[in-house]
Amino acid sequence: MSDPWVEALSLRSSTREKVLEHRFLAEVCSELWRLQCFDFSVARGEVDDGGFDVVFEVGDLIRHVQLKAKHIDGRAARYAIQTALTRKPSACVVVMVHDPRTLEIDHYRFFGGAPGEGLPDLGDREVRHTKGNALGQKAVRPALRNVPLGAFEKVESTVQLIPHLFGHHLAA
Repeated sequence: MSDPWVEALSLRSSTREKVLEHRFLAEVCSELWRLQCFDFSVARGEVDDGGFDVVFEVGDLIRHVQLKAKHIDGRAARYAIQTALTRKPSACVVVMVHDPRTLEIDHYRFFGGAPGEGLPDLGDREVRHTKGNALGQKAVRPALRNVPLGAFEKVESTVQLIPHLFGHHLAA
């Protein structure tokens, strides 16, 4: 018998992504507020070709963030990262590791430099389309690179994620 929540992660992936994105934004913005950081704004990308989902502006810092999702028991060993993200100052990738039943974020995985630093090297591991053409050949997706999960630092909470995103001067 299949687990309806795990099945829904695939069948309703757009819904899951939006719920997690809203939860992420609420948690990060609430934590900034708690830290008395009131000078922030958030923008969301309407198209996905820039490599980011969310842009935070906190004081003078602009942080482009690509969001990824993985449920707690998920087996994803690597993530396809847009190469366009490397052209953004202070870009990073955040994986929201979540409970498949409640969509509560359990912890994060972070890939990026300190605020003001560029994205670390994505490597040269190509990403291929999941479906093959008529001959069964899977074309290369040249604008993406596969980055192994091991390159992402585990971050236990939103409180601990804030310094990764915006610097240690905000941590309390």
